[in-house]
Amino acid sequence: MKVLLINPPADSHINLILGVSAPPLGLAYLASMVEGGHEVEILDCPTVNIGFEKLESHLSRTKPDLIGVTSTTSTIYQAYRVIKIAKNVDPKVITVLGGPHATFMSREVMKECVDLDIVVSGEGEVAFKRLIEDWPDLSRVPNIIYRRGDKVRENPEKGFIDDLDQLPYPAHHLLPMDSYQCEGKRFGAVMTSRGCPYSCIFCSSSQLWGKKWRPRTPKNVVGELELLSNDYGIEEVEFLDDLFTFDQNRATRICDMIEERELDISFVCSSRVNTFSEKIAKKLKTSGCHTVYFGAESAVPKILNFLKKGISPSQVRRAVDTARKAGLNTILSFILGIPGETERDIEKTIEFAKELNPTFAQFTMYTPFPGTEAFDQAKAEGTILTRDWSKYTTQQPVLKLKKVSSKKLNSLLRSAYLEFYLRPSFIFRALRKGELRILLKSIGRGVLWMLKKPNNLPF
Repeated sequence: MKVLLINPPADSHINLILGVSAPPLGLAYLASMVEGGHEVEILDCPTVNIGFEKLESHLSRTKPDLIGVTSTTSTIYQAYRVIKIAKNVDPKVITVLGGPHATFMSREVMKECVDLDIVVSGEGEVAFKRLIEDWPDLSRVPNIIYRRGDKVRENPEKGFIDDLDQLPYPAHHLLPMDSYQCEGKRFGAVMTSRGCPYSCIFCSSSQLWGKKWRPRTPKNVVGELELLSNDYGIEEVEFLDDLFTFDQNRATRICDMIEERELDISFVCSSRVNTFSEKIAKKLKTSGCHTVYFGAESAVPKILNFLKKGISPSQVRRAVDTARKAGLNTILSFILGIPGETERDIEKTIEFAKELNPTFAQFTMYTPFPGTEAFDQAKAEGTILTRDWSKYTTQQPVLKLKKVSSKKLNSLLRSAYLEFYLRPSFIFRALRKGELRILLKSIGRGVLWMLKKPNNLPF
């Protein structure tokens, strides 16, 4: 088959604010699974600035047999549009959709997008390879929902891939690797594990990837880092998995191997405050890590309990202090507008952020994404304000709260950014560390834009 994998045209708020775009690893993994026996192309539309008109021309010129489209909840309508354009160009083209929204709302997306032939649910590599190999007989392909005439059929799900080392490396050579940059450095992304044993109600990770944490071996991970460094000149890497430090011995071994192979890369990773220690902080720093991302979420213990976060404010404070002592930057995420919160609770969280004084803070609206316990809860309680998925960007309220109005939530979110980033101490630190350019980008493209467009917040 001639296969075209598409990341749909869409504005990335991270790209707008910081000028950073990340490679679509999901598509690159799919490509690596099937390119041996098929002609495969990846089109990362946001990165190479391809809009819908250019995409239509590309489809007309290349005439693929199958297109695979990835999408999140907030970009699902762009995915629908891509699929409709593809069918208009060639009614015989096979259209496939994957990603978290399609996984958890498969019946709905099949109903809403009449041009869609197949949904690949969850972990998609095996299913995608099988559907291409078995086409047109899809009866034995796991993890798919598909049309047969006027009926929609759903095949049983197969278990997750236990040994992630069996997967080939993502097909980086099919991506515009020169276009992924962060602060002038060539930028790459690596996922070192899948699955999450925790139960945060706002996160679908454990549903999408499973409750069992499945790591790649250090040798396999560092092999990919070496490939990125040597073949593509990648200098900066983001580890995309939520739990890079879940097994601190494995994380330490990855860091050791980076040093042993003398890889000239710097990196950022995510951690939980309860899986972070002085030992791993020091090891991260010596191996090239400069920034660690933590989910702090709230300053109020009862709200953290509601979220089933499994952490305490004191653990957050301790993790930030530990990272700072090791010389690491920190990014903390905070969620506003959580059910049960009062205005005073939100103000406490904003004050907590300023007290912790991380390198950067991210404030978002509580958003009940499909596939999460939060969504099921809100649906049962009838508190969802809209099912216009384009509004599910974590930038505006989509949930009705008892104690805080949507208008007030917008105001509090703007205040959070203003109060955090316009503190004299923060500005002085940015000047002292030579980060004025990042600060100006954050303020110029972020905070000031928020003031102009309160219903379209960019973070």
